[in-house]
Amino acid sequence: MRLLIYFISFLLFHPLSAHSALQDIPDAVKSKIAPPSIDASSWLVADFETGWVLAGKNTDQRIEPASLTKLMTSYLVFEALRNNEITMQDRVYISEKAWRTGGSKMFIEVGARVSVLDLIQGLIVQSGNDAGVALAEHIDGSEQGFASRMNLMAAELGMTNTNFTNSSGIPEDNHYSTVEDMTLLSMALIRKFPELYRYYSQSEFTYNDITQQNRNILLTRDPTVDGIKTGYTKNAGYGFIGTALRDGMRLVAAVTGSSGKVARADQVQSLLQYGYGAYEGLIAYQAGTEIKSLPLWFGETSQASIGVLKKLSVIFPKGKSDKLSATLELPASLEAPIAAGAPVGYIQVKYDQQPIYRTSLQVNESYAEGPWHKRILDYIKQLIF
Repeated sequence: MRLLIYFISFLLFHPLSAHSALQDIPDAVKSKIAPPSIDASSWLVADFETGWVLAGKNTDQRIEPASLTKLMTSYLVFEALRNNEITMQDRVYISEKAWRTGGSKMFIEVGARVSVLDLIQGLIVQSGNDAGVALAEHIDGSEQGFASRMNLMAAELGMTNTNFTNSSGIPEDNHYSTVEDMTLLSMALIRKFPELYRYYSQSEFTYNDITQQNRNILLTRDPTVDGIKTGYTKNAGYGFIGTALRDGMRLVAAVTGSSGKVARADQVQSLLQYGYGAYEGLIAYQAGTEIKSLPLWFGETSQASIGVLKKLSVIFPKGKSDKLSATLELPASLEAPIAAGAPVGYIQVKYDQQPIYRTSLQVNESYAEGPWHKRILDYIKQLIF
């Protein structure tokens, strides 16, 4: 009964969702250092682990996502690979529609058969609109069908202000997003597909004897930057979502409506520098490590190991780690049988005694019932004590 109550509490306060929306950094832990002045229509910088937005402007303003659209296209291609819907070796037929698609290209030829691997690099490194159409048609038969898949995934990821009508980002009336939604998508892509995300750090790709450079010029400026995507249309201006990983702390910065290619890179770099200059990160606990053990009744062992389901990481103003503390909310004991991953309580992280982050605690491994004589003995102990 006690475990049922804790499970219900878990569902009420922590809905079972693979993704959560971005949120402003708690006031208690917000740095007093002002963010840089950014000359763009909308922008933000956020912490990857917590989803905290450190600073931003017009983050929910509707934008033309332009080639940032390809983040969703690649997300769904990666998912199709993981689900064995397609393989890297598939030879994709290039339709006339894909070949004729305007804008940036990888220069595939109508009627050719091109591997999924080449198309992924053409999509990501060369920002090929033609590659986006070809991949969409290969997965769902048509770009329209693939757009439906894109919108279903956008809803699943919590992208509440986004609608896709194509796989490349070519402007259309009902094709829109926000800098917040595109940042949320970027974080989901990095988190879910770490082994495939590496294509976003690829500096160049050659196809059909044509070599094109990755438009993310921060890849050559800063070795800690490993992604992620640029975009441009005449109406939208220049957009860029960049991310860096320094000492285990990943930040994501995004700008849209910038004035030029260099300007957008400078602005993203400035936002990343601000984040790393004003804050530092701390990995409090890794997933599966023991934070505390609890007495276990009716089990083969007498103690149960308790930890966090996923890595617990927080950020705070630089040099102020002494202001961090944590409290545990746990029952006095547990009862076997209990499965690994079962939620049993919470950990509350505080900064300067102010709550800033709360997440569930779980059982690190499964515990079966003990032999009958131990269960009887434990029952007697409960009656006595």
